[in-house]
Amino acid sequence: MVISPKVRGFICTNAHPVGCAKSVENQIAYVKAQGLSAEAADAPKNVLVLGCSTGYGLASRITASFGYGANTVGVCFEKAPTERKTGTAGWYNTAAFHSEAKAAGVQAHTLNGDAFSNELKVQTIETLKNTIGKVDLVVYSLASPRRTDPETGEVYKSTLKPVGQAYETKTYDTDKDLIHTVALEPASQDEIDNTIKVMGGEDWELWIKALAEADLLAEGAKTTAYTYIGKKLTWPIYGSATIGKAKEDLDRAATAINTTYANLNVDAHVSSLKALVTQASSAIPVMPLYISLIYKVMKEEGTHEGCIEQIVGLFTQCLLNDGATLDEVNRYRMDGKETNDATQAKIEALWHQVTQDNFHELSDYAGYNADFLNLFGFGIEGVDYEADVDPQVDW
Repeated sequence: MVISPKVRGFICTNAHPVGCAKSVENQIAYVKAQGLSAEAADAPKNVLVLGCSTGYGLASRITASFGYGANTVGVCFEKAPTERKTGTAGWYNTAAFHSEAKAAGVQAHTLNGDAFSNELKVQTIETLKNTIGKVDLVVYSLASPRRTDPETGEVYKSTLKPVGQAYETKTYDTDKDLIHTVALEPASQDEIDNTIKVMGGEDWELWIKALAEADLLAEGAKTTAYTYIGKKLTWPIYGSATIGKAKEDLDRAATAINTTYANLNVDAHVSSLKALVTQASSAIPVMPLYISLIYKVMKEEGTHEGCIEQIVGLFTQCLLNDGATLDEVNRYRMDGKETNDATQAKIEALWHQVTQDNFHELSDYAGYNADFLNLFGFGIEGVDYEADVDPQVDW
């Protein structure tokens, strides 16, 4: 079939297998060009990536394997293709990763299912025991709107709302090409608690506990969970909102993991990364407008980075650097090129100026939209999108 993007609101409902494969190849090529080495001090050997199929999680898996020669086990939640319907982008990304890993001689094993469940934790433990063994790095990069408590079976749903007071601001509707005002009512305590249950640190702790109890955490193992903090413009809907409360719980979890597994010298940190177009961020009010503006400013400054550049930097400057700088709550910070005062001042100035009439002139929405389509394998240079493609790809 000839596959063209089907975009509905902030999601694309299909994906291009060849485009996704090319995107993975491009990220691998970037990593290989960075001069990383399996001989580097603290280079990971066996890595577990939770949320391995897209965005920062995929970039982490690629960096581990193709920068440092690490074997990986990945966990994702993706839909397989059929004769008439494409698989998800993450499915095709994972298939491409497996193909490239096999050619490079590094092990790659992927489990597809609900990472929040006890069942998948058990399956992952068995896979590790039968394949790569103890892990020296665990990357937690899960994003989900809901979570089923593995003990009670209760389903919790996250909410994107401000905390404390109502919030009104401008945003951009990508579907209608419209700058408009959005008003959000403050979250109830239940909504805050439920969001923490879904997006906080509890599941990260449960994964580390399962690995430790199975004797699958190597001495001195490192683990990190990814977050976004942002600054003034996004705080009301992100940092100071329900999602921010959940992300604060990651900080609590990092401290708890370090304390609980001090006997193994486990080193847990939250990593704050820059704002990018991902399948998760495109769903958050304000973010399409904000990201379109930071793309404009940071590209002009020459500081723009994508997922793979951010993650290579995280590995080299933080995870594998004993002298890494930590913030006041022990986080790694890879967002400084975005959140510094000078850059934020430029973004804020544009924010106040932007209207329906000048949006495309003041922003880099073209860059935002291109990156959005790239997530699903569309608009990738070197891919023939008129060609007949078999959607059925496996790994």
